[in-house]
Amino acid sequence: MVWKKIAPLVVVFSVALNIALIGTWAARAARVQHASDEAYAGEVWCPLHRRLGVSPEQWRRIEPQLDAFRRESQALRAEMNLLRAQLVDLIAGDRPDHETITATQEEIRARQRRMQELVVEHLLAEKETLTAEQQRELFDMIRRRSGCQGPALMWGNAGETSQEEP
Repeated sequence: MVWKKIAPLVVVFSVALNIALIGTWAARAARVQHASDEAYAGEVWCPLHRRLGVSPEQWRRIEPQLDAFRRESQALRAEMNLLRAQLVDLIAGDRPDHETITATQEEIRARQRRMQELVVEHLLAEKETLTAEQQRELFDMIRRRSGCQGPALMWGNAGETSQEEP
């Protein structure tokens, strides 16, 4: 009987404590982000572009493109993650509907295609701003990280190398 009277108070206390903790975390995160923004105000904050040695003028042209790319790619990733979760739920259901599963897979593939288009568009736009040496370094890094060490591997001719300059 006493528990029924105390339970609402415990729930209210728990909710209030959670709100306080989330509020504290959010305020701290905002301060850290603000400090980070101030630390790089007007400077190249992206480690990749710092490594490429982009000039302040190049960065002024690259940063807005990079911000737009990040926003759109994050939105696409969120959509794909939601669709993947839906796909798992569809497959895990008692009576999986193959047509709905196929349609969901196609939605995921459409987002993946859009993501690839977005990346290509971004790289082409950034390439216009980078010097030839910066471009070489950027694309060499991409090749190394993707496991594609050069043109020969891209065409399935492992062991052969191209002597041509990109």
